[in-house]
Amino acid sequence: MNNFRDLVIKNRSIRRFDASVKIELSTLLNWIDIVRFTPSGRNLQPLKFMPICTPEENDKVFETLAWAGYLTDWTGPVKEEQPTGYIIILHDKSIAQNYLCDDGICAQTLMLAAVNDGYGGCILAAINRPKLKKSLNIPDNLEILLVLALGKSVENVIVEPMVNNKHEYYRDAEGNHYVPKRGLDEIVYEYKE
Repeated sequence: MNNFRDLVIKNRSIRRFDASVKIELSTLLNWIDIVRFTPSGRNLQPLKFMPICTPEENDKVFETLAWAGYLTDWTGPVKEEQPTGYIIILHDKSIAQNYLCDDGICAQTLMLAAVNDGYGGCILAAINRPKLKKSLNIPDNLEILLVLALGKSVENVIVEPMVNNKHEYYRDAEGNHYVPKRGLDEIVYEYKE
């Protein structure tokens, strides 16, 4: 990456991966280790991270996820385009009852680490939590917050200006994935007396 701006812009929600490119456990653990240094509300650090990268575990996670609400004719990646790794972000309720915004900080940091290393991913909140909790034997004190689906991207994501408040992402006939974004002039609010 040339600079931080390029890294952030390259960090898109990826939903199709090259399933032949495996992610090693050591790579997932390296990204999780980076997260230890992120800010945490009241410095309580109540989050845990569950790395997943075996085919059997990957299948268990995959079957609990919903992939793209705006792509109503697409139910998710085919087997050859499924993620080869996941990180499940968990809230340890035995440490604190409130995780404030720690999940967002950690999810974005993990995604940036993945993109920096040549991977991509998608932060998913549409999860069948009871099924995932049961299939992975996650204890009751750990609440599933988010799942990060990770792998080598085969997605071509194109960022385009948002027009007439049309915010839904979409794909064209060639499978290119378009993501409308508001312009700087739309998101900056200036103080006026």
